[in-house]
Amino acid sequence: MRRKNLTLGIFGFGCVGQGLYEVLSRTNGLKVSIKKICIKDANKERSLAPLFFTTNKNDILYDPDIDVVVELINDDTAAFDIVKTAMQNGKAVVSASKKMIAGHLYELYELQQQYKVPFLYEGACCASIPIIRNLEEYYDNDLLHSIEGIVNGSTNYILTKIFDENKNFSAALSEAQELGFAETDPAMDIEGHDPKFKLCILLLHAFGIFVKPEHIFNFGIERLNDFDINYAREKHATIKLIATCRKIGDEVYAYVFPQLVNGDSQLTGIHNEYNGVIVESAFSDKQFFVGKGAGSTPTGSAVLSDISALSYGYRYEYRKIGQSILSREENHPLRLTQHVALKVYARYGNETEIDLGDFDEVHEKYESGETRFVVGTIPLEKLKASAWVNGKNINLIGVS
Repeated sequence: MRRKNLTLGIFGFGCVGQGLYEVLSRTNGLKVSIKKICIKDANKERSLAPLFFTTNKNDILYDPDIDVVVELINDDTAAFDIVKTAMQNGKAVVSASKKMIAGHLYELYELQQQYKVPFLYEGACCASIPIIRNLEEYYDNDLLHSIEGIVNGSTNYILTKIFDENKNFSAALSEAQELGFAETDPAMDIEGHDPKFKLCILLLHAFGIFVKPEHIFNFGIERLNDFDINYAREKHATIKLIATCRKIGDEVYAYVFPQLVNGDSQLTGIHNEYNGVIVESAFSDKQFFVGKGAGSTPTGSAVLSDISALSYGYRYEYRKIGQSILSREENHPLRLTQHVALKVYARYGNETEIDLGDFDEVHEKYESGETRFVVGTIPLEKLKASAWVNGKNINLIGVS
């Protein structure tokens, strides 16, 4: 197929936008030009000439010369409006806004079908790892069993500094923010929301099911303390924030929370801002993907890859949606379930009570001074529904 020349209109010129401009300016062979970049603050000093910038979104959305709209802003409501309007106007769209995409997955899928335009978003998951493209193309007919991995570079950087360099949580977080791996408001990362949004996207491309973010249990690393760190070290393990989804029969379960990993796991060696994803399938067994999962140019390179794919007319085919129907006569698709038992370490203080009746089995129990913990097996549905899990002195870590 002959490669198309593309004219871009870009929304946002922050960390990812500048990363895209850098990798685009150093790329040969891709015939792409930037016509306009829409920004909020016209008075902010920029690295490009003022003629590139506009504060009027319609200068991009309704410009007939612009082929591709690239959406790279933090406001998910505004981002959805931009993407929707661009597709309605017949423009291809590239986005890296995982929260917006996860929250509107079905609507975005419907818009693509209705207006016959491609919408690509590799930059929304794992930055430099082309995990969506692999799920779409390499695994299009493979019987996938599971995906698990470190899909958030910010928290992995923080945990690496804590375990490898003995830094405290706040110092490690500050360093991640200074390097551009974590936002000024880090809640999205450290509370586990960011990997949950990515997991919603991966569930669609891996198993063909649409899952709302609120239906996935997530627990972050913001409550991690020295006691938890010492517990992990006593077990000759480290802690990683891991996103997991697995298919069993006609059901898929999914969750995000910190887990103990040791030398037997390939994820043990994933350090700093890197991501690592393990894909397990019936035909190809296990495959391991590693790459930088945070930062300006790694994410910019993923966005550039989507733009390059558009120049060849590429679009997602979403083949797994059709394959998720196990019996077309019964119209019985795969569905999300919470019916899975997890082994967890739950640490809590003297002033906090957890309901041990929620656990199917308690394997270990400890009380000393102001700290107590229990290691036990608990159904995911009870963990997600419990009131005690949201207590400020509660911390959870998965135990294999």
